[in-house]
Amino acid sequence: MIWWPVEIPTLQHGLTTLRPLQVTDIPLIYEALQDPLIPKFTTIRSGYTMADAESFVNDRSKIAFMDKKEIAFAITHDETFAGVVSLHSVNLSDHTAEIGYWMAPHMRGNGLGTAAATLITDYGFTTMGFKRIEGLVDVENGPSRALLLSAGYELEAIMRKKVTRNDGRQVDMVLFAKIN
Repeated sequence: MIWWPVEIPTLQHGLTTLRPLQVTDIPLIYEALQDPLIPKFTTIRSGYTMADAESFVNDRSKIAFMDKKEIAFAITHDETFAGVVSLHSVNLSDHTAEIGYWMAPHMRGNGLGTAAATLITDYGFTTMGFKRIEGLVDVENGPSRALLLSAGYELEAIMRKKVTRNDGRQVDMVLFAKIN
C-alpha cells in the first residue's frame, strides 16, 4: 500500500535539500525555465511565463494538489535554488511512479541532480511504499541518462516514438527503472 504524506517533507543529505516549493521560488523557476534545453528535453513548453511559474508553485505547494498524485520538491544546494524533482504518473495499485526533474543551468554538472534523484527515490521506496520508480529520458539527453545511472537506476529499454514534443516531433525515450 502506498502511504501519501499529509504535508511535503524536507529531505536532506549534506548540503543538498529537497523542500516544499515556496512563493520565493517563483521568479527562480521562471528564470531557469527560460533555458532552451529544458523544453527541448521535457514536457515543459517554450515560452514559459511568470504566470506559469506562479501556477506551478501554488498548485504544488498545497497538499490538496496530492489528489493529482504528484509530489514535487524544490532542490537546493547550500540554500541556493537549483531545480525541481518530483514523483508523478503514480499508479497506486501497481505501486509505481515516475521521477521527473530539471536543473537550473548554473547548477548542472556537479552531482546535485544525482543527489536529488537519490533522495526522492529513497523517500519513495522507504516512506511512501513504491516498489518501482521509472525515469523516461529523451535518447539525446546524455547528461540526464548519466544522472539516472549514477542514482542507481538501470536501463531497461528504448521506447521508439514514445513522446510527442511541443513542436510535433516524435522522439524516442530511454526507460530507466529502480526497484525496491
